[in-house]
Amino acid sequence: MAVENETKRKKLEKPQKQKEKREIKKGEAKAEAKSSVQMEVKNNPNKKRKQVFPFGNYKNYYGYRIGPGHEVKEDPRIKVLKKEWFEGKDCLDIGCNSGVITIHIAKEYNCHSILGLDIDSGLIEDAFWYLRKITKVESAQKKQARDSSVKVVQGVNSLEQCTDASSNEGTNKSLNYHSSGERDLSDIVSFRRENFVQSHCPPDKHYDTIICLSVTKWIHLNWGDDGLITLFTKIWRLLHPGGVFVLEPQPWESYEKNRRVSETTASNYRSIMFRPESFQEILLDKIGFRMVEDVTSGLSGTRTGFDRPIFAFYK
Repeated sequence: MAVENETKRKKLEKPQKQKEKREIKKGEAKAEAKSSVQMEVKNNPNKKRKQVFPFGNYKNYYGYRIGPGHEVKEDPRIKVLKKEWFEGKDCLDIGCNSGVITIHIAKEYNCHSILGLDIDSGLIEDAFWYLRKITKVESAQKKQARDSSVKVVQGVNSLEQCTDASSNEGTNKSLNYHSSGERDLSDIVSFRRENFVQSHCPPDKHYDTIICLSVTKWIHLNWGDDGLITLFTKIWRLLHPGGVFVLEPQPWESYEKNRRVSETTASNYRSIMFRPESFQEILLDKIGFRMVEDVTSGLSGTRTGFDRPIFAFYK
C-alpha cells in the first residue's frame, strides 16, 4: 500500500516538476534575450530603439494615411461626410491625433464649433500648432481680399464720380462690418488632451455630431469590452436627439497586428468578446441608436491598408 501511494505521489509530482523546468527555461531565455539586447545597445550606443504607440498615437499618422503634403491634401474620408452633419453644428472628434481632419472638417463644412480630443498631450500641442499656422495663412488671405475689395469699390466710385465723403464712409463701414462678421478657425476649432473613456462628461454638454475615426481598436485593446461599451454609451448620451455618430472601425485583422504593443493590449486581446463585425448590432440593439447608414461606397483614393468602412448612426 505504501509503495502504491508513493507511486501516485511521484506521478502527481512529475507534471509539476516538468512545469517548473519549463518556467526555468523560459526565465533563462528571457534573461538571455535581455542580456543580448543590453549587449547590442552597449555595442551600438547610437542605435535608436523602435518607438511604440500603445494608444495608436502615431506622430506622423496623416503622413502614413494621406502621404506627403498631408497638411494641404484633403483626407479622402472628407468626401463621404455629409455637409448637413456639420454645417452650423456643434461637433466632437474623438481621437483627433494632430487635428488635421478636425480642421479640414471645420473649413469644408463651416461648423459652429468642433472640439478635438486626444489622449496624447504631444499630439494636442501639434494640433494647436497646425491650427495657428492655418489661421495665420487664412487671416493673411482675408486681409488681401479685403484690400482688393476696397480698391475695387474705390475704383468704381472714381469712375462714377461718387466723391461724396459720407457715401465713401458708409461703404467702408459696410465692408468692415462684413469682415468682422467672419469667424476665424481659432473661434471654431479647439483641442483638449483627454482620455475620453475615463473622463467625466458634464451632463449639460451635448453635440450634434460626433466622429470616431480609426480609434475603436485602440480603446478596445487598452480597456477591453467594458471600455468599448463605455465609449458607445457616452457618445449616445452626449448626442442631441437626431444627432449623428460617424464611426470608422478597424477590422479584427488590425487588432492581431497590434496586440503586442503592451502587456495590457496583449491581455485584453485574449479576452475580447465583441468583434468589430458586431458593433452595428451593439449600437442599434443595446445602445439605442435608431438607424445606421453605410457611407463607404463614396470612399475613394484611400491608401493601401486604410480602406475601412464608415458608418453613420442616428440617435
